[in-house]
Amino acid sequence: MLRINRQTDYAVRVILALAEEKMGTRISTKEIGAAMLIPQNFLPRIVAKLAQFEIITTFAGRDGGLELSRIPEKITLRDVVEAFEGPLMLSECIPGDNFCPFEVACSVRPRWTRLQEVILEELASTNFLELAEETKAKRSHPSTILENKNA
Repeated sequence: MLRINRQTDYAVRVILALAEEKMGTRISTKEIGAAMLIPQNFLPRIVAKLAQFEIITTFAGRDGGLELSRIPEKITLRDVVEAFEGPLMLSECIPGDNFCPFEVACSVRPRWTRLQEVILEELASTNFLELAEETKAKRSHPSTILENKNA
């Protein structure tokens, strides 16, 4: 089954929490963990990897915290997913020429390739400004609030 791992999901939540704030706002990992329901034991590894890929900047000390390294519209779902999952590869047959003994007569490989391209395009075209705005709109919509209370 094609599925992102839990750490990737948590990383997306971290970036979403930061994207919902004004650029340059620092938030502690503790606050993000509480707001986004991320266990505290996961956060150090997630934060380290996001900083390694220059998606966030970390600040130590009493006034420390996390902030985005660039504006939210310049951070895509693809950036975060590939930081944690590596390059997306739907099938072993996609990488290149002469990889599969059936590739000349294969009708499946072009479809795997096309499907992979669609997924990559969707991930690359979805930025965190859009996601943050959608999230804020959903939270402020009265029917969404009622649905969440009844869940």
